Amino acid sequence: MGLFSEFKTFVSKGNVLDLAIGVIIGSAFGKIVSSFVADIIMPPIGMALGGVNFTELKTVLRHAVVDASGKVISPAVTVNYGNFFQNVIDFLIIAFVIFMAIKAINRFKRKEEVVVVVETPAEIALLTEIRDLLKK
Repeated sequence: MGLFSEFKTFVSKGNVLDLAIGVIIGSAFGKIVSSFVADIIMPPIGMALGGVNFTELKTVLRHAVVDASGKVISPAVTVNYGNFFQNVIDFLIIAFVIFMAIKAINRFKRKEEVVVVVETPAEIALLTEIRDLLKK
């Protein structure tokens, strides 16, 4: 099978479409969770901690160099651990939602597996009937 025909088979199965839809939905979900964390979760936490704005939390490694007119010659070098903390919370929420979704999918798969009825072959069914008749 040639590379082109193999690719055509792959695309026609719908795998690429499923993947594209998953990426688009995942990207949109990530934006929603980021907004949820930044706009809804972090402000009350910051307020409870004394009015801290997590996006402004940083450690300055080197201060900005400014000339006499106020123009920045060299920007400050900072470690923005507040943004990192916010991104960690984003990740934990997304990971938890994905975990719950996979758990629900697995539960449905297990139920489907239980519903599967195995047909006994005709010979075994006949032998079972004969055995039951002989017992009587």
